[in-house]
Amino acid sequence: MLYFYNLNVNIIMFIKEYIEKTRHTRHSKSGKIHDYFRNKTIVLLRCDNCDKIFQRPRGSMDPNRINNNYFHVCETCDSKKFAQRMGITRKKIWDMPASSDLDISKL
Repeated sequence: MLYFYNLNVNIIMFIKEYIEKTRHTRHSKSGKIHDYFRNKTIVLLRCDNCDKIFQRPRGSMDPNRINNNYFHVCETCDSKKFAQRMGITRKKIWDMPASSDLDISKL
């Protein structure tokens, strides 16, 4: 599926996901060393607060939140402070009267 992407208009917070393959070794009961591999799916996201690109393991995230409809905050930003600010801006939109002259695309 192709998406229209314009840096001036669209800012995509979910960038991509990829599989990271890690190699481990273990000792068997007989003393032999065996190599084995594990795959970890990593999600690449852009922070809604500072626009920094960060990565997070997909297993540690709720599957419903891996899209552009949710806000994502990196480890260096304060997520609680960001949530308070976004709550204030959303409350202003919700409390706006339906008869206001504000263009719907500006919300």
